[in-house]
Amino acid sequence: MLKRMILMLLAVGAVVAGLGFVKYRQIEAATAQSASFQPPPEAVTTIIAKTDTWPRTLSVIGTAAPVQGVNVAADLPGIVSRITFEAGASVNEGDLLVQMDTRQEEAQLASIEAERDLARLNYERLQGLVSQGAITRAEYDRAAAEQKQTEAKVAEIRATIARKTIRAPFPGILGIRQVNLGQYLSGGDPVVALQSLDPIYVNFGVPQDQTAQVRTGDMVHIRFGEDGGIRFEGRVTAIDSKVDETTRNIQVQATLANPKRLLRPGMFVQTELPVGARRAVVALPATAISYAPYGDSVFVVTDLKDEKGKTYRGVRQQFVKIEGSRGDQVAVISGVNKGDEVVTSGLFKLRNGAAVKVNNKVRPANSPAAKPEDS
Repeated sequence: MLKRMILMLLAVGAVVAGLGFVKYRQIEAATAQSASFQPPPEAVTTIIAKTDTWPRTLSVIGTAAPVQGVNVAADLPGIVSRITFEAGASVNEGDLLVQMDTRQEEAQLASIEAERDLARLNYERLQGLVSQGAITRAEYDRAAAEQKQTEAKVAEIRATIARKTIRAPFPGILGIRQVNLGQYLSGGDPVVALQSLDPIYVNFGVPQDQTAQVRTGDMVHIRFGEDGGIRFEGRVTAIDSKVDETTRNIQVQATLANPKRLLRPGMFVQTELPVGARRAVVALPATAISYAPYGDSVFVVTDLKDEKGKTYRGVRQQFVKIEGSRGDQVAVISGVNKGDEVVTSGLFKLRNGAAVKVNNKVRPANSPAAKPEDS
């Protein structure tokens, strides 16, 4: 009995040991396979870097400003009796915006006009009498003075009525209405903002060491929106007469057409200004640049070797310095050499040393004179 039990235990132990050995070999094989696993190459598009000649440009942030812009306000206190505009509407110079209650002034005007007419008749009557010697010269002068006083009072009341009739001082676009019917306005209370948007100014600062290269009439390129897709062109129309003591920049003003009114006062825009002779650059599509706070970079396709010494097509991350853009292209002034094969799409899934497979059937746009659909 004891012998049979020992044999059974030995048999069970042998089975368990066999199963454990088989499982160990399976785990060992899986580990070896995982260690030797190579992810499939990533599909990318590439371009062969070529040199080009671009003008030197200064890229700064500018601010859009209206050629004319005011907050239309009440000149005299009074109650709003009529509002004739809609928020956001276009108006012409002299268009009525708000009429304040002028019933009291109109009654005063009617009274003083009657006095003026009487004074004029009296003055005209005395003109004939003074020439005949029927009245003294003093009476005639008094009548003339009264006639002029009534004329001045009429003009004063009419000016008061005109100041309570709020009109657009120039053509432009209205903002949000800030008054309501029946509201009492004090002198200086805002009514509505009025901005002239076409043409429009863009103001930006230029470092003092480059101000000598900026001249009135120079072409300026403006872009804003997602990825700078909306572009404008204008010209420098004014350069400030002094340098800002805080920033050591000089303010420059450019004027550009804004027919679709896409630019609004206060908007930040990217401004590019030519500031010197042309220089050699490597022009790459903007999609080839990987932007990061610690530095911009590109991925260059080259022959690499894995741990076993086997050669494969992979990418090397290369930091670059960029300066300026044109159309779909950016100018690389260092970090890329002529003839380098640079990745232009698929960057987000790459890392340094990653294997790639080049497929250039469909490439990203690379035009130096791109024209966005909404431009």
